[in-house]
Amino acid sequence: MSETPAELLYTREHEWIRIDGDQGYIGITFHAQHALGDIVFVELPAADEEIDAGDEFGTIESVKAVSSLYMPVSGKVLEVNSEVTQQPELVNEDCYDAWLLRIKITNKIEIDNLLNAEEYETFLSELDE
Repeated sequence: MSETPAELLYTREHEWIRIDGDQGYIGITFHAQHALGDIVFVELPAADEEIDAGDEFGTIESVKAVSSLYMPVSGKVLEVNSEVTQQPELVNEDCYDAWLLRIKITNKIEIDNLLNAEEYETFLSELDE
């Protein structure tokens, strides 16, 4: 598994989004799940909730800490991944397969504000300095 798949877009808050037409699948990055450690709980919004870009949409809890989750782009929640809420450890096993939300993107212009894989890797390297 690549730590930064080229087909995804990223945020500086370590979420990823896979765009599929007017929908998006959202999860957390390899860096985020690795930093958190063993994930034990995920709290996500209900379906049909509309959330603006940059707003908190849930929390993810590990044995080390609780972290907020932030919306990469504005959208309406179409589906919550119930497998992940029931088995949060799936995020540690494969963070790019264990998506958290499927949304209908309501403002496609915001996609331009996201980072591509190369930009995200550069951002990560700057964090290490």
